[in-house]
Parts: sequence; C-alpha cells; structure tokens
Amino acid sequence: MGQYIKIGSLAKRSQISVETLRFYESQGLLAPKQRSGSGYRLYDSNDEQKLHFILHAKKVGFSLQEIKQLLSLRTHKDSHTCEDVKSYVGVKILEVDAKISDLQKMKRALSGLHHACCGGDESAKNCTILNSLDDPNLFSITESQHQSEQTAPGCSK
Repeated sequence: MGQYIKIGSLAKRSQISVETLRFYESQGLLAPKQRSGSGYRLYDSNDEQKLHFILHAKKVGFSLQEIKQLLSLRTHKDSHTCEDVKSYVGVKILEVDAKISDLQKMKRALSGLHHACCGGDESAKNCTILNSLDDPNLFSITESQHQSEQTAPGCSK
C-alpha cells in the first residue's frame, strides 16, 4: 500500500490545519487508515488524494454535505454514469446562479442607498440610509422608483 504519514505531515502537505483534518474526520469525509502505537492518525496516498478531492470540491463551492455525495459517486463509479455526475454539478450551477442574482440585487440596493445619501458632515438625524433601512416598504419600491429618488433634504452634493 505504501508509506503512511501522520496527520501533521498530511496537513502541512495539503496546506490546511490539523484541526481541519480532524473536522473532516468527524464529518465522515476522511478517515485515517490506522493509528500508530502512540495513537497518531496515519494516512496513505489514497487518503491524500481523497483530501485533495475534498479541498478542490470545496474551492468550487460544494458544501460538506454535497462533498459527501460526490465522494459516494467517486467511490461507486461503476454504479453511476457521467450524466449522474454532470447533473449533480448542473444543479450546483443553478444554485450559484441564484446566489449571484441575489448578490446583484443586494448590490443594486446598497448602491441605491449609497447614492441617495449625501455623505456630508451633517447630523445623521436625517440620514437617508438609516431612514431607508427603517422603512418597512424599502423592498417594495420598484427599481425605477429607487433610481429616480433624490438625495435627502439638507444634503449638499
């Protein structure tokens, strides 16, 4: 099977912390092949490859629960098709698109708030941003109405 490495060495080689490795173990993503006589976790090259798979999946946005599913697909390749895997990634793309859309809406709302405020050295008593955030109808305002709003009274631009 090859040479075993301790948890600290695997962590260092993978540029993550020992605590992260322990966490992945507690979540059932990774398990040491065995323990040394002193109780150290010992991993082999297959474990290292599995860890890199986990880290790569994390970097492209998969949650730990989703990574568990991907690991299952990886472990049981003969029971699945490429279409199964592609479909799984396709669902993730749709989720990412929805998040991007939500973030774009958030940015437009923040930009509108930022634009409406004069940012002067006046008291925040009449601050457009604070008043808007207090407004229960803030998100019922249409985008065209929001863009046509002027700065707060008393603000000089």
